[in-house]
Amino acid sequence: MSEIAGSIWWMIVALGVLVTFHEFGHFAVARLFGVRVLRFSVGFGKPLWSRTDRHGTEFAVAAIPLGGYVKMLDEGTLDGSAGDEPVPADQLEQSFNRKPVLQRMAIVAAGPVANLVLCVAFLWAMLVVGKQDWSATLGHVQGIAAQAGFARGDRIVGVGEREVATWGDAALALTTAAIDREDMRVRVEDALGNKRTRVLPLSRLPRDFDQANVAALAGLAWNFEIPAATIGQVNPGPAQGVLEAGDVVTALDGRPVHNWTDFTDAIAALAKRGGDGMIEVDRQGERLAFPIRPAQLTAPDGRRYTGIGVAPKMEQPAYDAVQRLGPLAAVPAAFREAGRMTADSLGMIRRMLTGQASAKNLSGPISIARAANATAKRGAGWFFWFLAAVSLSLAIVNLLPIPVLDGGHLLYYLIELVKGSPLSERSMVAGQYVGLAMLAGLMGLAFYNDIFRSAW
Repeated sequence: MSEIAGSIWWMIVALGVLVTFHEFGHFAVARLFGVRVLRFSVGFGKPLWSRTDRHGTEFAVAAIPLGGYVKMLDEGTLDGSAGDEPVPADQLEQSFNRKPVLQRMAIVAAGPVANLVLCVAFLWAMLVVGKQDWSATLGHVQGIAAQAGFARGDRIVGVGEREVATWGDAALALTTAAIDREDMRVRVEDALGNKRTRVLPLSRLPRDFDQANVAALAGLAWNFEIPAATIGQVNPGPAQGVLEAGDVVTALDGRPVHNWTDFTDAIAALAKRGGDGMIEVDRQGERLAFPIRPAQLTAPDGRRYTGIGVAPKMEQPAYDAVQRLGPLAAVPAAFREAGRMTADSLGMIRRMLTGQASAKNLSGPISIARAANATAKRGAGWFFWFLAAVSLSLAIVNLLPIPVLDGGHLLYYLIELVKGSPLSERSMVAGQYVGLAMLAGLMGLAFYNDIFRSAW
């Protein structure tokens, strides 16, 4: 399956599951309170399949798989569920708008709540199945991180008060601290197993730093991102006839080489010194050494560079961390993880609203589709994590107090509860237009960010 086809397919699968469960929340609570549900549709447009149950509810799968809706019996039109025909007198008590305001609020809130429940369920499944990942082990250190005492082989186990299990956990915590301009206490376990606490001065990053690349800007490179110094290809240059594909470089000019970054640094240092240096390699278990001198070379794209004419063998390192628990232990852990993800998401929204965090952090459907495909390829545990994250995002976005979203309707009903009567039709219509404009703006920004990322 191609990258594009895979992204579209897994996006449809994810949306199908998450939107169906969201709408089922509305449906189940509406039925509980005696509201007549006219249609439960997965997708928009012309139904491809439908059936009607004994309660008169039509269940349909429609042609456009980008959402869904529940249509309830209603005398009005502003809840987005009915209003096509007059409600028969004998069915008025089953009409949504005739229900007490607290029941209407419960019906509207049930969709986002269903997504929260689904988020916890997917996190539980992720923990039971197991999500393999890389540890937060450092492979190369420079800049302010090196000045703060961080070193190769340090494994980050805590950032501030947060425990860290993987590189992703560490990167997120460091990004949040950098946005807040905080110097962060980082707990590490060094290569010898000693536990230490170091202070990473993130406040020293430039004001306009790239918020998607905090670790690298601070001088930290994760060990799994840096391939071993294994020769993948020998091109015209000093290495031709000396080195072979598959050679693992272990030292250059007396400098130990642990990975490709060490190797390129050693090449640069040797070129600056001038003259020959000894390159030591492991060739199928045999240790060999050859004299070599960097030269000015031309890359395939026409760029001039100083090197010896070799390219690395790119391969993904083995996972060295896994999140896995038994079915019972995974229950409280799933709730804790859901709470942490919620706090992180709300914190990022707050920072974007206050201007601390860049609006570039907002992702649209293209990024989400790519993430769906990438996580599906990495295994069930990763895809469950993705579904949990998107389900949580759907819950949070739908609860925003924007008219046309569930949160906007809840705001209307809260005002009605306080003042004792519904808002005027004119006020609600005006709110709908404002909500549509706000939603269009958010969607436009998300699409722009997606297209900008694709361009680069």
